[in-house]
Amino acid sequence: MAAGFDTPITRDGDALVGPFRAPRQMLAEQEYDGHTSVHDDATADKLGLPGAPVEGPTHFSQFDPLAAELWGQQWFERGCISAHFETMVIEGEEVQATVTSTGAAAARGIATKRTGEPVLSASLTLGDEPTELGERLARMLAKDVGELFIVDRLEIGWMSPASPASMGYDESNGNLYPFSLADKVRLMTEPSPWYVPGEPSPWDRAVVPTEMLSVLAHKGGVHLSVRGPAVGLFIDLEVQRHAPVFVGDTYSLTHEVVGVGQSRRVESYWTRTRLTAADGSPVATVLLHQGVFKASYAEYPADRL
Repeated sequence: MAAGFDTPITRDGDALVGPFRAPRQMLAEQEYDGHTSVHDDATADKLGLPGAPVEGPTHFSQFDPLAAELWGQQWFERGCISAHFETMVIEGEEVQATVTSTGAAAARGIATKRTGEPVLSASLTLGDEPTELGERLARMLAKDVGELFIVDRLEIGWMSPASPASMGYDESNGNLYPFSLADKVRLMTEPSPWYVPGEPSPWDRAVVPTEMLSVLAHKGGVHLSVRGPAVGLFIDLEVQRHAPVFVGDTYSLTHEVVGVGQSRRVESYWTRTRLTAADGSPVATVLLHQGVFKASYAEYPADRL
């Protein structure tokens, strides 16, 4: 077991393997732009999905004990997980995380269902090592995106004004994330006393879990000119720490549009959110690739679906 966790870890050659877990879906009440999300059962059914999926960042918690086994507390000080989501997980399905070291500061991670179906693939790194999504974003930017009808008004390079954000332990995180950190810790697959104020940690303070850093980065929403109403989902997510992110501290957030694109079913856009401390030092960066289902936008040209 890694420091800070009760998670049983086994070794399979060079790989660290966690147990199968059944992650909980906590966004059934999520609301954005005045409507429900893909995490609502009725909305998922309309889109032809087998059920409301577990939110993608939830799976990051299964990697934390494995990364902590590799790198100790450094994982929470300058660690990065950079993931491509491959298959949705419906609550009740079980998932297993595996991490294989590829160097002193780098590893590959995969999450799979009991059926062997892949859930996500990821790079795990310390510091400024190359990441999975750095390469994916570069490939998208090199393509001709074609004609867009939902994200056509977005401009690469647009940046938001700075805004404050913090994550208290017991406070709700708003309509986008209608639960508190305390709620999440009670239900998460790999809880740790390091996440709980008043409990011992290497920093004598509680840190925000990896899966909740994207919540902190987006709890106030990112107000972009995406046409709607339409239903979206996470395609890729990278969370990079430059320093520990502490529960209760206030950080300054800026959001930047860094890419747009499309596939057969979705149009998509990339945002990079930077969290800085009061002294201006970088604390974390969150790179998010979001898709919007073409079929969920009523004005999408029928001959393009």
